Amino acid sequence: MTELFRDKVDVSMTVNGEPVEARVPAGQHMIDFLRLELGLTGAHASCEHGVCGACTIRVDGDAVRGCLMLAAQADGAEVWTVEGLTDTNAISDLQDAFVERNALQCGFCTPGMLVAADELLSRGGVPSRAQIREHLSGNYCRCTGYEAIIDAVESVAKGRAGKAKA
Repeated sequence: MTELFRDKVDVSMTVNGEPVEARVPAGQHMIDFLRLELGLTGAHASCEHGVCGACTIRVDGDAVRGCLMLAAQADGAEVWTVEGLTDTNAISDLQDAFVERNALQCGFCTPGMLVAADELLSRGGVPSRAQIREHLSGNYCRCTGYEAIIDAVESVAKGRAGKAKA
């Protein structure tokens, strides 16, 4: 075992609205902490280079790659995973739209897509299809061809904007 993993760091953070305190290996990635220590397996570990987006989570309001962030870096942070966003119904409209538009097939990329899309939609307004495409460009999908995903995000943006006017 290398020194990097022998050394432990105390962390305190909020995960999905719940306080979490832990002693983690200094080199443990956030995705591994969430999956292995907290049992939050919605975000997937895949490329481990920050390229595919399957491990996307929200940290202090920003979508980040869980495979590139160390758990120790989340000390004091507010972390949201797809499970927490689901439990609070924050993304229920997105999830419904993904099903309605057949924007998920194997489902492997879906948690990361939902978290990234929610980050974009949290800014308000109705982004163009090009803006949606650009924002989700770091999230790979091997099954859908992306158009259904863009359709789903666009429909939710329009729906949320309509509710804001009412």
